[in-house]
Amino acid sequence: MSGDCVSTLRCLGRLGVRIDRHGSDGVRIHGRGLRGLEAPTGDLDASNAGTLLRLLSGILAGHAFTATLVGDDSLSRRPMRRIAEPLEQFGARIRTTDGHLPMTITGGPIRAIDYRVPVASAQVKSAVALAGLHADGVTKVHEPVRTRDHTEIALAAAGAAIRVVDHDDGGRRVEVEGGHSLDARSFTIPGDPSSAAFLIAAALLVPDSQLRLSGVGVNPTRTDYISLLRRSGADIRIEAPREEDGEAVADIVVRAGALPPFAIGGADTAGLIDELPILAVLGIAGAGRVSIRGAGELRLKETDRIRALAVNLEAIGARVAESDDGLEAECDPPIEGGTVTSFGDHRIAMAFAVAGLASRKGVRIEDAGCAAISFPGFFALLDSLVERY
Repeated sequence: MSGDCVSTLRCLGRLGVRIDRHGSDGVRIHGRGLRGLEAPTGDLDASNAGTLLRLLSGILAGHAFTATLVGDDSLSRRPMRRIAEPLEQFGARIRTTDGHLPMTITGGPIRAIDYRVPVASAQVKSAVALAGLHADGVTKVHEPVRTRDHTEIALAAAGAAIRVVDHDDGGRRVEVEGGHSLDARSFTIPGDPSSAAFLIAAALLVPDSQLRLSGVGVNPTRTDYISLLRRSGADIRIEAPREEDGEAVADIVVRAGALPPFAIGGADTAGLIDELPILAVLGIAGAGRVSIRGAGELRLKETDRIRALAVNLEAIGARVAESDDGLEAECDPPIEGGTVTSFGDHRIAMAFAVAGLASRKGVRIEDAGCAAISFPGFFALLDSLVERY
């Protein structure tokens, strides 16, 4: 029950959705049907949840009321025009604050559009597809390269009139016919591979380690991190592959071992965008060198992750050269250690916790509690895995 999930449930509740909690990790959501949400009486606070903000915007575009979306300081710095532009093409009225939050949406009725996503973004694609559920006609959304497809899988499983076409050039077209109700059903959500990435890195770095992660999602759009590590010589095995509710799931077994320096750039960055912070740490703590290029999108995340990585890598003993779209860093492993700050970013906090395991003196992380945004209990779990002598 991460911070982002809690924010999602809270916003749905403000829109009239009844949600029952079942234990610590189960929910029952009572659907209200197509265009059946209620107008909220106040702002919808997405807190730090960028995925929630963008997907919910697509749904709100098809509802005939006005809603205002807000977020925390971090989310309020992130650009919203990339989501506002396609929703305006549907016919929704969108008002942003200089291209940022707060963002006010006055929706429905809307008409289908044919939209090309200018920059690979699963969130923008999903927002357009969800708006298309409520639009008259068939909405088509084209993406230049294949991105995460969890939304398409869930919609197909729930009975949406959706069609996916893969292109020879690696792009993809998603078509959604509006006006069709979805079917209620049960879903089991697999373990998040982006969260598993930190534990995989820890097992690779700490000598003599072996770790099994059970029930992790291995959707092909989410396995670039594992593929990169395996190509680099990492001892990572995929066991017991299976399908659960349309999603590929498996157990991941990791054994410690040496890794070469990482040089990441070009088209590879799109599929690794969430894992680049931990890859930077792996490169420095393992072989002592890492190069990241073509990752300008990192500057638009929960914080400017390029700047955060540069500052923190220097703080633990690396020599860093920062550029507009990446960085180069090197040091003589093992890294020294020191004090870093999370900059309020969950992935930065968890990446440097792993760095601490591979350092001489340990790493102290200021504002580490932000890890709960995506991985509550991360530090306790990591501590439980560490064998001390």
